[in-house]
Amino acid sequence: MATSNGTANGTPGDALPIWINGKEHTTSTTFPVNSPSTSQIIYHSSSASLKDALSAVDAAEAAFPAWSKTKPIFRRNILLRAADLLEQRLEEAARAQIEETGIPAGVSKGFMVPTAVEGLRDTAGRIAAIMGAIPTAQADGTGAVVWKEPLGVNFGLAPWNAPFILGIRACMYAIAAGNTCVLKGSELSPKCFWIIGDVFHKAGLPAGVLNVIVHRPEDAAEITSAIINHKAVKKINFTGSTAIGRIISEQAGKALKPVLMELGGKASAIVLDDADIELAANECAAGAYLHAGQICMSTERILVHQSILQPFTSALQSALAKFYPASSTAPTLVSSVGKKKNASLLEDAKSHGAQFLYPSDTSEHIDETSAYRMRPIIISGVTKEMQIYHTESFGPSVSLFPIASAAEGIKIANDTQYGLSASVFSKDLARAMAVAKEVESGAVHINGMSVHDEPGLPHGGVKESGWGRFNAEWGLEEFVRTKTVTYKEGKVD
Repeated sequence: MATSNGTANGTPGDALPIWINGKEHTTSTTFPVNSPSTSQIIYHSSSASLKDALSAVDAAEAAFPAWSKTKPIFRRNILLRAADLLEQRLEEAARAQIEETGIPAGVSKGFMVPTAVEGLRDTAGRIAAIMGAIPTAQADGTGAVVWKEPLGVNFGLAPWNAPFILGIRACMYAIAAGNTCVLKGSELSPKCFWIIGDVFHKAGLPAGVLNVIVHRPEDAAEITSAIINHKAVKKINFTGSTAIGRIISEQAGKALKPVLMELGGKASAIVLDDADIELAANECAAGAYLHAGQICMSTERILVHQSILQPFTSALQSALAKFYPASSTAPTLVSSVGKKKNASLLEDAKSHGAQFLYPSDTSEHIDETSAYRMRPIIISGVTKEMQIYHTESFGPSVSLFPIASAAEGIKIANDTQYGLSASVFSKDLARAMAVAKEVESGAVHINGMSVHDEPGLPHGGVKESGWGRFNAEWGLEEFVRTKTVTYKEGKVD
């Protein structure tokens, strides 16, 4: 087995492998993996070719007949063993995510990896609940049975920002329901995806049931298109940007294949006049700046009742100062492209009249010592003419809007093409529930931050944030089809 650490000088001689048909496969073509925290190459990864990708699909197709006939208890036990193994490798998994994505250690160890472990255990316990039905047929002497069957080969595409949560769910529900899978991970975090493949195979998953590939960015279009259009692939699930999701959906649509999409977001937090100001400020700061705002559910707009705007603004500034003290290192973005995008959005907002509330000096949010770092920022005076009003920043900034009523807050929250997550803050639960009902979003969290995902709750969006749902029984139902069988009943002598 090729080492997962690479060589000290970052040469491609001992590249990280991919997983095809139950075996680690090292390719002749490799690509370097950079750590955004250090701006250094930490190792090289194998890069799947088109031939490798098609071999992965072929392996999944060959494994499907036997895997689809396995009993729920067999699949359950593999998922439980995988959960135990990942939990035992918490330090290794967290370290890989920290090195590859720049995520704070506490977030990786305390939330990301443990949530993935819990997802495996939760799903394992639900497998036996996949059931059909025995409806009553209309005609005398006729009976009917409704079966739930696995689809076949599934193609899961997962991003870098939460590779263990999002990578595992991209294949876990399909596998749990009796399907096989090709998982395509991000080239920004290949070691995390290698660990996923390693954990599943060490847990006893048969060869070909899960194949894990990564590749160079320049090969993405060719490989993705070929897998989508492969005759054996029956469903696609994708978590990532709305722009790429649109391309994948178009290709899948032309091939008449179903898709599950979890795409971008522009989450709003509505802070009503009776909110607990300190609680709301702390939750909004966490929701906006966790993982440098690089989460699809991150709070991007805070809509505050004008009667409490001043005390809330002060509380938010204090919360941010505690979250990222001035003496601390600025948050790390995974790529220089992300930093440039955010800097451009903020510069455009400034040129159109936006005010920088924190830090007051607009130059302070740019860390000139690193191509990947920038300090968190709060802006106000944002209008529809500014790009940041509409665009998902995916970075450490948040826009503050005064509102005169809950109705105005709902209107602004819904004034976006996205609808993934949102928050409402109020001491009056009935009032908050009424607001939540009107917000166009896949999830609304009352008195909590917009970043919220747990295995027992359905997760997904509306509008251009996607469709379909991951997690719990909703996630399992995405990967089975319903078959109706009728029969003529015999006579009792």
